[in-house]
Amino acid sequence: MEQTLIARLWNNRDRSGWRNFGIAMLVLSAALIVALFSAAAAQEGRVGVAAVSTIIALGLAGWVAVVIVPTLARRTSLRWFVYQVNYRLTREGIIYLVAVFILVLAAVNTGNNLLFMILACSLAGILISGVLSRVVLTGIDLKFDMPEHIFAEQPVLAELELRNEKDTWPSFSLRVAGENKKGAAEILSRPVFFPYIPRKGSARQKVELMFPRRGVYHQDTFGIRTRFPFGFFEKSRKVDSQLEIVVYPRVAPTDQFYEVLPLLSGEMASHFRGRGHELHSLRNYLHTDSARFVDWKVTAKAGRLMVREFAREDERRVMLVLDPFVGPPHAELGQLAEAEHAERFERAVTMTACIAWHFNEINSVMQFRTNRFATKMAPAAEIIYETLHELATLKPDNSSVGGEFLDVLAADREIFKIIITNRSQRSIPTALWSSSYFLFIDQL
Repeated sequence: MEQTLIARLWNNRDRSGWRNFGIAMLVLSAALIVALFSAAAAQEGRVGVAAVSTIIALGLAGWVAVVIVPTLARRTSLRWFVYQVNYRLTREGIIYLVAVFILVLAAVNTGNNLLFMILACSLAGILISGVLSRVVLTGIDLKFDMPEHIFAEQPVLAELELRNEKDTWPSFSLRVAGENKKGAAEILSRPVFFPYIPRKGSARQKVELMFPRRGVYHQDTFGIRTRFPFGFFEKSRKVDSQLEIVVYPRVAPTDQFYEVLPLLSGEMASHFRGRGHELHSLRNYLHTDSARFVDWKVTAKAGRLMVREFAREDERRVMLVLDPFVGPPHAELGQLAEAEHAERFERAVTMTACIAWHFNEINSVMQFRTNRFATKMAPAAEIIYETLHELATLKPDNSSVGGEFLDVLAADREIFKIIITNRSQRSIPTALWSSSYFLFIDQL
């Protein structure tokens, strides 16, 4: 059974602290009595007695201030009281303050004691609101958990946790929102509401997020806000955050990807036909088969033409290349044309991500390359997220010279290459055409 508040306070009491507090109260009470005696003596004309009594009262109060107060202060945690809390007046608060101002005018003009009492209660409500809201905001720690892998335009489920570190008081009606610099993309774009967080407990909320584009997203600060208890003011406290996530390009296949895939598969099959040396199986002869694959011994035994099939050992070894070179910006192009140019590059990145994900799903051996980055040749499952991370941060190359790294690839004719580039067909090395399939960015 949960203990009562008094029982918890009694069990967790600080014996030394309470003893010092009791001594301080007794000494201050004695100082008050001596001060009252001094006032009475002064009224009776006993100036000497009054002066001595005053000195004694001041001495007692000074002893408490010098000896007892520092001891108590060292035992008190003040970290929750140094939070910077910002205040914003709400619409309800404006109405309330207008009503208080009217009460001030009425009380001053009429001198009615009842109006002064109502005015005092109204002002006390504002004071209580500030104190309670500060108590609600203090002692709150925030934790934000994100999935390891996030793709653009695909919803992800994150978890936001608030923990109440206060020993005694719960927290009510808290909202958490992201607060970035103006123009910066936020991770948490919509507020998350927590109705109640128990003392020494926590509350969790699932948050569905969706990121429209690839790239790196930052969250500089989180704002914890509350309008508890009356809603006259919205109080907020900022919590610094170092949260950073990388959003991969979208990998959901598009219509354009389905148009390219059959052509791509056909080019690969043509490139790798007959490259294996290990016998895979025997089958009946087809009119499209070469006579050099006929197994004449098995044909003699079976009485019909039989051909050998070989394992295509390197059929699934492929190099995926994205050339980010787009050339220098053209001053004569308008903003609309520049935006279309940038959007075409984004489509190229998305197409590259879709192709890489396709090879991952069919368990290919793959290598990915750009002008600044290269993975090892390995099963796609081992390098897929490394590839997607590079695609998430890749930017167009606007240098006046670009694409030279493609010249290096021409020397390797054994590995089939899929190259996505913005270079003109005339500038591509002739040796690359026999072992590569090209997708041109300006045609995407």
